[in-house]
Amino acid sequence: MKRLSLFIIALFMCIVSFAQNADFAKAVSKFKTAKTVKAVAVRVDHKAAVANDEKLTGTLTIASPDKMNICVAEGKEQLDMNGQDFTMVMRGREHKTNSSKNSQFVAFQAVLTAIINGDPARLNNVGGIEMKKSGDILTISMDPSYGMAKKKRMMFSSFVITLDCKKGEIKTLRMNGRGSNYTEYSFSNFVFK
Repeated sequence: MKRLSLFIIALFMCIVSFAQNADFAKAVSKFKTAKTVKAVAVRVDHKAAVANDEKLTGTLTIASPDKMNICVAEGKEQLDMNGQDFTMVMRGREHKTNSSKNSQFVAFQAVLTAIINGDPARLNNVGGIEMKKSGDILTISMDPSYGMAKKKRMMFSSFVITLDCKKGEIKTLRMNGRGSNYTEYSFSNFVFK
């Protein structure tokens, strides 16, 4: 009886995983054939201690196989991924990291690369990723502390990407900081080439 229960649980998990991969594949199918992608980006910085959120407009540029740049405030603020290398420019300060050396960015880099290539298989064997679908929206949550024996001070507590399965576009990218602080990018007007 115990074996049967374990088998049923394992089978259920496989079915859920298959369905999530199918949802992901559908949501990113346009990216699979595009060499470049451009969109309008709007960044909102929310600080719990400040009454008004800061809102900046710019562009999202994606190039296959593993490049992404979000540029707002006429280039003064950026988030750039080039393979495993990440550069973030915020308030004039440049922060650099690499997902091969900084495990906090492993899942983030894996999800972005899977989106850019339209390939859910790139997420196999990457821990700390959870997917949930509600209507046409697929939400992908990433835990940057996953697999760490000892949690160290981190710039972000989680990353969340929402994909519009019907339109085949990235809806939002949210980087949750300490407390209730976050930076969220929303995207529109996609052009796939």
